[in-house]
Amino acid sequence: MERISTVSAMQARAKALRLNGRRIGLIPTMGYLHEGHLSLIDEAKKYSDITVLSIFVNPAQFAPNEDYNNYPGDIERDISLAEKRGVDIVFYPSVEEMYPDKQLTWINVETITEVLCGANREGHFRGVSTVVTKLFNIVKPHVAVFGQKDAQQAAVIQKMVDDLNMDVMIHIASIVREPDGLAMSSRNIRLTPEDRKNAVILSQVLFRAKEGILKGESIHSVLAAAIKDIQAVAHAELEYIEARSYPDLEPMTDFNNDLLIALATHFGNVRLIDNILIEKSS
Repeated sequence: MERISTVSAMQARAKALRLNGRRIGLIPTMGYLHEGHLSLIDEAKKYSDITVLSIFVNPAQFAPNEDYNNYPGDIERDISLAEKRGVDIVFYPSVEEMYPDKQLTWINVETITEVLCGANREGHFRGVSTVVTKLFNIVKPHVAVFGQKDAQQAAVIQKMVDDLNMDVMIHIASIVREPDGLAMSSRNIRLTPEDRKNAVILSQVLFRAKEGILKGESIHSVLAAAIKDIQAVAHAELEYIEARSYPDLEPMTDFNNDLLIALATHFGNVRLIDNILIEKSS
C-alpha cells in the first residue's frame, strides 16, 4: 500500500494511473476509521481497480464553536486498518498542504445546504463542497463513495457534480450500525458510557417512524412521537428531526415521494446525526 502526503505526488500518481487505463475509486474520510468507513472501501472496490482513501480533517467545514480541535485522530491506526482492508493508496495531506494560502475560492451549493444540518452550521457545506472538489482535482477519481449516514452531504455532493458537469460517479453506501442500532460514527468514542447507552434512542425512533409511515400513519404523528421519545432521554438535546423529500430536500407532509427522516441530537458536547430513507416503492 502506498502512502502519499503531498498534493503534487498524488496528482502525478493519479495521472499515471489514468494513462495506464486504471479506474480510480476515492473514499473521502476525516479519519479515525470504523467499520462504516471500511465498508465504503468494499463498495469502492466494486467500481474501481485502484482505491484511494483520503484522510483529512477539514477545518473549513467546522464553525469556531465546533469540535475541530477535539476531533479524534490516529493516523497510524487508520493506515493499518486501510491496509488490512486492501486500500491501494492512502492520501493524508496536512492542512498546510491542502490550504497553502488564504482560500479565496469556494464552492457553494445553494438551497439544499440551508436546511437540516445547514440551518445551524453556517458555512459547513461550503467547506465540504470545496474540499471535495479539491480532492476530486487531486485524486482524479472515476468514482467516489460516500455514506448514507451523511445523507444531506451526499445529496449536496451529487448536486454539485451534476451542476458542474464533473466527470465522476457518486455512489452512496448504506449506513453501518452497531449491534444495538446506533449509527457508526467517529464521534461515538467521545460519548460517556451513559450517553452511549442512551444514544440508541436515535435509531429506535427512526425505525419506529419508518414502520409507522409504511403502516399509513401521518408524517406529523410519527415526528411528534419521535420528538417526545428523544426528549424523554437523559442528556439528549434534540437539534432537529425533519421529514424531507430525497434528494431535493423539500419539506414533506405526505408520503408521496422518497422520504428522508433525518435528525441531529447533542449528548453533552457530542453531536450525532442519523437518518432513514423510506422509498415510496417500499
